Amino acid sequence: MLSLCFRLAAAIHGYLAFYMPTNRAVAWLRSPRGLKWAIPVALVATPTYLFAMSVCAVIIDRGGPGYLNVLVMLFAWNGIKFAAAGVLVPLIALRQKGQRRSCNDQCPTI
Repeated sequence: MLSLCFRLAAAIHGYLAFYMPTNRAVAWLRSPRGLKWAIPVALVATPTYLFAMSVCAVIIDRGGPGYLNVLVMLFAWNGIKFAAAGVLVPLIALRQKGQRRSCNDQCPTI
């Protein structure tokens, strides 16, 4: 039963990681080609998602449909995801650069 739960969780994670656009964008920002775009994208995407979240919350407060609460949670999660990417991706880049430097110093050349 536990194995089934792990496999189901892995399948769902694989599906979401591949087909959800924000997951693909964050994965691209972590790639070597996307590292230089991480901070500009985070500076644009985070306030945009938080603004969309606040608009949906105001609509709900004024008597809008309750299913917009799902959008509020989705916008909040995506805003947090891009904010974290904007903070963590430069640290990842520094770590990769340090690993390349240490490898170049220690690895023999052919």
